[in-house]
Amino acid sequence: MIATFGAGQVAYSILWFFFFFIEIWLEISIFIDIFRSHDMRGWEKAFWLFLVIIFPLIGIILYLIFRGNKMRVHQAQATADEDTGWHWYQHHVSDSHGSKTDQLARLADLHDRGVVSDEEFQRLKAEILAQGPPGPANP
Repeated sequence: MIATFGAGQVAYSILWFFFFFIEIWLEISIFIDIFRSHDMRGWEKAFWLFLVIIFPLIGIILYLIFRGNKMRVHQAQATADEDTGWHWYQHHVSDSHGSKTDQLARLADLHDRGVVSDEEFQRLKAEILAQGPPGPANP
């Protein structure tokens, strides 16, 4: 006997798959938030993990009710930390590959403070002047 799926059965299966996908996504988001939370102690984290794993629907709903706002705050803080890290990286990379004038000014400042000797100053100055123009081809 051949079983055939009707249009309603296919739509029903797609709907259940969608709900299952949403449940998994919410569980992963909650796990990330649990481990990101510095305001919870170990036993409280273990309780929430146990609740979300053993009773997924109840655990997800309760977590969103009791800690949903903190979940949003943790996500905003993580995004701000990533932005801060990115800006720090950009600042330091641009400082290390600035124009020749900037590099020479920093080198002169180091020489004036006695960090770089006269011989090192002359050698590094020659290296900076010998570099090609800054850009993607010559970092």
